[in-house]
Amino acid sequence: MKRLLIPLAAACLSATALAFPAQAAPHWVKDPLTPQAKDAYGAAAFWLDANGAALKKASHYHWDAKKVDKIVRKGGSKPDDGKPGATAPTKTGSGGKTKNVNLPRTIGKVFFIDKAGNHKWCSGTSIQSRHRNLVVTAGHCVYEQGDDVFAKWVFVPGYYQGKAPYGIYVGAYAFTHYDLDTYDDFDGDYAFVAVHNGFKLAGEKEVTQKEYNAWAGDKWIKPRELTREEFRKCQLNLGHCWSEGKDTKSQLVGPDHPDAVLEKDEVSPDAYKKARTGRGQGHKYGEPVTESVTAKEYNAYKGPGTKAKDKAGNLTITRYYVQKWVKPGDARKYFEGRFVIGVAKDTGRLGDAVGGQGFAWNQPMNQQTMVFGYPAAPHPDGDKPFSGVTPKYCAGKTGTKTIQANMFKVETHQVLKCSMTPGADGGPWLIKWNNAKRTGYVNGVTSVFYDNDGNDRVDHVSSAYFDGETADVYNKANYAQTKAIVGPNGELLQ
Repeated sequence: MKRLLIPLAAACLSATALAFPAQAAPHWVKDPLTPQAKDAYGAAAFWLDANGAALKKASHYHWDAKKVDKIVRKGGSKPDDGKPGATAPTKTGSGGKTKNVNLPRTIGKVFFIDKAGNHKWCSGTSIQSRHRNLVVTAGHCVYEQGDDVFAKWVFVPGYYQGKAPYGIYVGAYAFTHYDLDTYDDFDGDYAFVAVHNGFKLAGEKEVTQKEYNAWAGDKWIKPRELTREEFRKCQLNLGHCWSEGKDTKSQLVGPDHPDAVLEKDEVSPDAYKKARTGRGQGHKYGEPVTESVTAKEYNAYKGPGTKAKDKAGNLTITRYYVQKWVKPGDARKYFEGRFVIGVAKDTGRLGDAVGGQGFAWNQPMNQQTMVFGYPAAPHPDGDKPFSGVTPKYCAGKTGTKTIQANMFKVETHQVLKCSMTPGADGGPWLIKWNNAKRTGYVNGVTSVFYDNDGNDRVDHVSSAYFDGETADVYNKANYAQTKAIVGPNGELLQ
């Protein structure tokens, strides 16, 4: 950041506790996202309902690809902000020895609704914290233009095509740098979000009306259509039933009426003979129809057609039809309500489910770094090599100096050569990567994308430099407490 701080207490990369000096004035801000269990349940249900339809509808958050910036110039080696420090990762599960990169279980997508009502997503990761409930992502993936927080903010680790294998984690509180929140300054483009316990929707259950009324979680009434007789019995038994609409008769109309339906009307042979051909009310409806019938059908027929019996005793009826154009009437419909509750399953704390990456600050530049994310946007030239469905990564050493760029007031970003496009924003920059353990130390998050050689393709990405001020923001988020949303029976907790 631009402001200089009192140096931090000494700490090495393997340190597990944070030590922070007193500051003259706080440079962090805290904002509520969805702190109440009832609202958090509603936010999660919004994304999970209809087999994750809202998740699938979401598109990557990005600005205009044609405005991809260039790096203006390089700055200093790193901000003069004290000695390096770190806190170790929590266990995330071993991937075993492999020549390929083991994707960490901690990474996933953050989903939210912007002011225009659009469903959007970015990348993010679970990070080590005291209460195992913390997500780190880009600040612009939590704060809309550095101002208000986005609505219905959730984190889905391991997201894949509408599926939430480890559950969905609703944001309770967001922490970011004061300069991002106040000035939309991307030198503070990071956010730490404390999330509630995750949960999954575990199906539905039909219950009595009494159980339905007492249920505090998701619930709805499913209508079942009844016959008129079933409806009368339901009323007599004081059941939950109702009717809709009313009975109306069909009306004769012309064939050009917008609601006209063609029916056939049986007439006598004389009436058929007098009817005109063509299209119209009362005109002939095809040729007469002669059909063989049984003796019972023959004797029962009282219509205007003709009956005949040949010498062999075969019985036939000939019917004559004319056109009948009608506007159909309506019929009253009858329904019974079935009381249904949505059952949810608590998936526990985020860090317990997928682990958490470590956190590092004031680190040397030019370190080997792994950057993960879900790129999806096309390059400025229109080429779209990424789908956003599966996570990708870039690997390499960051620049030896911090950089500046005109876009978003960037003055002290670290930079990495990488061709990932927007959608990857918010994804973690991990140093000291252990491929077997799938862990490292978060030393940045993807913030800005660059076309530095002017060929209309993204070739670099940058992150805010994680310094002592970042550590201070993290430390505030580290102590944020959240809660379980649903109980052991899937009920909503208050």
